[in-house]
Amino acid sequence: MDAGDAAVTRWLSSSGRLDPVQPVELRTDRPHSARMYDFLLGGRTNFPADRAVAEQALTAYPGLRTVTRMNRAFMGAAVGRLADLGIRQFLDIGSGIPTTPNVHEIAQSRIPSARIVYTDNDPLVLAHARALLASATGGGRVDYIEADLRHPDRILGHPCLTGPDPALDLTQPVALLLIAVLHFVPDTDDPCRLVKELLEPLAPGSCLVVSHATADVNPEQVNQGARTYRASGVSFQPRNRTEVTRFADGLEVLPPGVAVATKWWPAFAEGTVVPYADDPFVNDAYLLVARKP
Repeated sequence: MDAGDAAVTRWLSSSGRLDPVQPVELRTDRPHSARMYDFLLGGRTNFPADRAVAEQALTAYPGLRTVTRMNRAFMGAAVGRLADLGIRQFLDIGSGIPTTPNVHEIAQSRIPSARIVYTDNDPLVLAHARALLASATGGGRVDYIEADLRHPDRILGHPCLTGPDPALDLTQPVALLLIAVLHFVPDTDDPCRLVKELLEPLAPGSCLVVSHATADVNPEQVNQGARTYRASGVSFQPRNRTEVTRFADGLEVLPPGVAVATKWWPAFAEGTVVPYADDPFVNDAYLLVARKP
């Protein structure tokens, strides 16, 4: 562990409302999907290993930065729309490095009392969480859970959701955000089961928001990019429309359904123009918003 890692570790261990944690090694010598995502969004919380693999993936798949930024824009549009529809609780799993505007900034700009819980498994994301926890407005609340999507029980059983002063009231609708994260979960971990378990305790009227990489439109380039990720030790599995649709089994999928950006965006984002609409790679992800009956 170098001096920088040690300094961050000491900071993590002194957190207040965050989980008490043991000193951890951040392993900045290994690429991590959250830090690579940050690099692709133009952020600064990434390291040489993250940048090296991201650059390799960009060489193999030139649309990676476009689809990453489109995913981020989709998150903003979906959160804003759901807040306008009255959803005031958001559970963002695989939240990644904070990048403005964050979920809580968007939601609380519309509903000041909105409550947001971020979840991620990267200790470096945890190191940034304290700033978010101090930024709630107007009776709102922001909390953070350090947990992995592959362990829904650790998320749903966390005191942040089940304790005497829970951040979210699961008897009221919650928006479950899974933005650009499920394609990092291989079939061997049964991602459909994970989504079902996360949705099970949520109240009727809760919503599922998903963006997921696909090779349906540009198979050669997307699959080559996925191979670059996997060669570096980062799992990456694009899925087709049928496979992505399974995440919404039993839910009411809102118009225009499980669709790519150029079809989905105008229908949901109040007629706004699709970001990067002229880019040939903008449709390399399926987007969906679905409501729990």
